[in-house]
Amino acid sequence: MAPEADRRTARAEPAAPGDTVLRMATNSTTSLDPAPHAAEIDLDALPGNAIRRMQQIAVAIFLQEAEATGITPVQFAALQALANSPRVDQRTLSRSIGFDTSTIASVIDRLEARGLVQRSLDPADRRVRLLALTPEGEAMLARVVPAMRRAQERMLQPLPPAERAEFMRMLLTLVRGNNAFSRAPAGADDV
Repeated sequence: MAPEADRRTARAEPAAPGDTVLRMATNSTTSLDPAPHAAEIDLDALPGNAIRRMQQIAVAIFLQEAEATGITPVQFAALQALANSPRVDQRTLSRSIGFDTSTIASVIDRLEARGLVQRSLDPADRRVRLLALTPEGEAMLARVVPAMRRAQERMLQPLPPAERAEFMRMLLTLVRGNNAFSRAPAGADDV
């Protein structure tokens, strides 16, 4: 039997636009083959790959728009969360923005070094430090919000305006439905 005749190819073709495409080829020339050859997978059909790429794009767009402020997307989230809920502890802040507690400390350190956030002792528990925006932090947030809004518009610009709310609804459904799998799950009220 010719090698071409012995080659088997399994294909799962999409039934409709947007369905996942998986192509797997195996070559079983002998029964001693330890495993079939690797599957050929269309990376563009994988939601995880698309989400990872969109995250890269979102960060790049935010940094372009907010360049003059020197604020990163995570720093913006921390500042905005503190504006929304002043005088919270670091753990509460990290849960509210879905950021791990070990890394949020360095974010807060940088914001504090810039004079944008201050730490103070919690009168109820002197082991806890409460976080709040300084007047400089409030002014910086006011400066960065227009840049953030431009960045959000740019991210959604490829979608027709009528589809943007539906995209956000679907995206938040995925975030909320998968929140427990995150290394830093946001609080139930925060997603």
